[in-house]
Amino acid sequence: MGADPSAATAASTSGAADPGDAAESPIHILWINAGLSCDGDSVSLTAATQPSIEEIALSALPGLPKIAVHWPLIDFECGPVQGADNFVEWFFKADRGELEPFVLVVEGSIPNESIKPEGYWCGFGDNPETGQPITTSEWIDRLAPKALAVVAIGTCATYGGIHAMEGNPTGAMGVPDYLGWEWKSKAGIPIVCVPGCPIQPDNFAETLTYLLYQAAGSAPMIPLDDKLRPTWLFGATVHEGCDRAGYYEQGQFATTYDSPKCLVKLGCWGPVVKCNVPKRGWMDGIGGCPNVGGICIACTMPGFPDKFMPFMDEPPGGRVSSTASGVYGAAVRRLRSITAKTVDKEPKWRHTGRELTTGYSRPW
Repeated sequence: MGADPSAATAASTSGAADPGDAAESPIHILWINAGLSCDGDSVSLTAATQPSIEEIALSALPGLPKIAVHWPLIDFECGPVQGADNFVEWFFKADRGELEPFVLVVEGSIPNESIKPEGYWCGFGDNPETGQPITTSEWIDRLAPKALAVVAIGTCATYGGIHAMEGNPTGAMGVPDYLGWEWKSKAGIPIVCVPGCPIQPDNFAETLTYLLYQAAGSAPMIPLDDKLRPTWLFGATVHEGCDRAGYYEQGQFATTYDSPKCLVKLGCWGPVVKCNVPKRGWMDGIGGCPNVGGICIACTMPGFPDKFMPFMDEPPGGRVSSTASGVYGAAVRRLRSITAKTVDKEPKWRHTGRELTTGYSRPW
C-alpha cells in the first residue's frame, strides 16, 4: 500500500483521501478479534443498517467525525504480519502514542495467561524484538490506558460467554473482569459492553456511533446500566417486546415449536432477560428469537450460559408463574370473550336489523 500506510488505510476505510482533509486527524478504530471468539460478532455487524458499517466508515452521517477503521474483517489487502501493509503496525503505532485518538474494540473473551506453566492461549501479531507472539491480554494491557474508549463487542468479550463456562481450562473472562468493573478510559468513559451471541448488528453500530458523536462533543456521556450495557438498548426485557407476550398474560403456552403461543414452558427465559431483539429484529426489523419460534437462551446476560442451562427446560419459577398465569388467564379470556361479543358489532341505534329501512330495494 505504499510507504505511508496511514494515508492508505484512511483512504481504504474512510473513502478517497481529500487533500483538504490532511489537517483533520481521524479517530482510529482499532479492532482486536484475537480473543477466544468465533468472529460471529464481526460477521453480524456486516448486516447493520441503522447505521451501516459503511456509513460509519465513510463518515456519511451528519456531524460524524472522520474515522479510520482497522478491522481484520475488512482489511483485505494483507495478513497481520506480511504483505505490502503490515496490519498489526497500527497497533504498534497506538502503543507508541502515535495514533491519537483511538477507540479500542475487543471481540472474544480474554484468557488468563497466568494459570499455566508455559505457552499462551491466544495472541495477535509477533513481538519484533523476540519473534514471539504477543498475547491478547498484553495488547489490552498496552492499549487500554491510551484509548479514548474501550468497547467490548459480543457476550464473549463482555462477560466471558461460552468460553468462560465452569470448568474451562483457559480461565476465560470478559473485558470488565480483566480490567476491573470500575475501570475508566483516560477520557473518563467506562468500559462499554454490547452483549449478544452474536450481537444484534444495529445495537453495536448505534453504540459505536454514539461514542463517535460523544468524542466530537455532540453527545453527553454514554448512559450505561450496572452491567455496562447501553441503557436505551438493554433497559427492557425480551418479554416486554415479544410478539407472544399477550399469550403469557392470557395463560396460553406453547407445548410444541409450531405453536404461536408463549414459549416459557419450552424453556424461554424472555421474562427476565435484558435484550431488545424482539422489538428490533435481527435485520431491518425482521426476526427476533421468540418472534420467529426460538426460545430466548439469555445470551445477553452476564451469567450466560451457566445460569441458564439446560436450555430446553422450563426456567425455575416458570412453572409457578405459568400456573398462576393459566388460572388468571382463563378468567381473563372468559371475560374478554364476553366483552368482545358486545363490542364486535354496531350500536343498536344504527340500521342493523334484518328489515331494511334505508329505501334500498333488493333485486331479488
